[in-house]
Amino acid sequence: MTKMETLAGPKPVFDTSNAWLRGLDAKTMPPEVMTTAKLLVLDLIGVLAAAHRLDAGRIARDHAVRHWAAGPDAPAARIAFDGRKASLPGAAFAMATQLDNLDAHDGWQPSKGHAGAALLPALLALAEDAPELSGREALVLMIAGYEIAYRAAEALHATVPDYHTSGAWNALGCVAMAARLRGVSDDVFRHALGIAEYHAPRSQMMREIANPTMLHDGTGFGAPVGLYAVLIAEDGFTGAPAATVEFDDAEGSWGDLGQVWLTCQQYVKPYPICRWAHAPIDAALGLRAKFNIDPQLIASIDVYTFKYSAELSASVPDTSPKAQYSLAWPVACAFARGVVGVDEVMPKAFGDPDLIKLTGLTSAHVDTALEADYPARRQARVKVTLHDGRSFDSGVVEASGGPDPQPTEAEIVQKFRRFAGSVLSVDQVVELEGIVMGLDGKDADFKALTQLVNKMKIDF
Repeated sequence: MTKMETLAGPKPVFDTSNAWLRGLDAKTMPPEVMTTAKLLVLDLIGVLAAAHRLDAGRIARDHAVRHWAAGPDAPAARIAFDGRKASLPGAAFAMATQLDNLDAHDGWQPSKGHAGAALLPALLALAEDAPELSGREALVLMIAGYEIAYRAAEALHATVPDYHTSGAWNALGCVAMAARLRGVSDDVFRHALGIAEYHAPRSQMMREIANPTMLHDGTGFGAPVGLYAVLIAEDGFTGAPAATVEFDDAEGSWGDLGQVWLTCQQYVKPYPICRWAHAPIDAALGLRAKFNIDPQLIASIDVYTFKYSAELSASVPDTSPKAQYSLAWPVACAFARGVVGVDEVMPKAFGDPDLIKLTGLTSAHVDTALEADYPARRQARVKVTLHDGRSFDSGVVEASGGPDPQPTEAEIVQKFRRFAGSVLSVDQVVELEGIVMGLDGKDADFKALTQLVNKMKIDF
């Protein structure tokens, strides 16, 4: 943080946040917040399933089973769509790494990152060890995680110079969920927040974007660090106060907790690509549909966007992470195929000559007006020129999927069906959708969902 502090005891912001967390009640939660949380869980489950195809997910699952195994007297959890067991942090690591490596999950624009990709894996792991967990309480836990994580993110971005990965702050959301579910003391909760913030991966996001790998957005370690922090704090391990919660220069990020619901201000990605490329994709898809553009006739594609977007890769990818952190590649997919889905970020697509050609014809330019609107808005303009001299301009387009307007329930459900359906049978998709969409029901049992995703083994 910008100014170091020595604290004799909890700051009022901790006491207020702690009381808020303990007092959350599904019965008094605004209905729209519960509904949003349910739809976000559905979306995340679909992305987690589809991500099973990625090498990163396979490596993380195998690694967790071998190296993050639970001891004989320690709680264990199964890995979703796999069924094998690991420790609670190990299972969270495997699922969060898998989910994080398919860049199609929710996010809050001011955070420049994502909470759900850590929260759902942590919740699935925690639920395995819980004696019981109702569907409504599970949604309350997700909401708590979102609200805590995103305020920590806001505080971090406001007080440090580097742009850190989401794992740096979504770990604190995982702590909040675990602390409430496990019923730890106030003191343990405070120490766990401090431990998680201290050990969470404050990794530099732009280094990963410039050199895309399976590290992705740091969430693979955000989730397990959050669970580990609670477990070790329960054993008596202490941690320095969480600066993003208790230091003076973070205080402004917490004043509206319980009044403004950040859970409902998120976007839901329609494409498994870095959010910075979504406005260009939308613009390209719009031009293709409106003018019936034959991709074989394209001479050049110019993308005008904000700085971070323009800095995404312009090369033909040779790995899935490189495809997901690209600008030229997904724009080429939009023009050539009219779709940017899971198949377009898988290795089989990288040899497509049409995609290779169009990627080479795509150039990015920084637009100062669009840069000035970032991060509140993600916008772009695409101009495509044909060999016969005609050109078509999209005008300024804002990325679809929210937050304004929010995606509809039908849009989120359709996305879930596309992603989950890429690896599961129709009957499995229907069964999974039914359980998740019923989580806010009076008798819903979240552990039934964990049992189902552990029974549905995906083989790739």
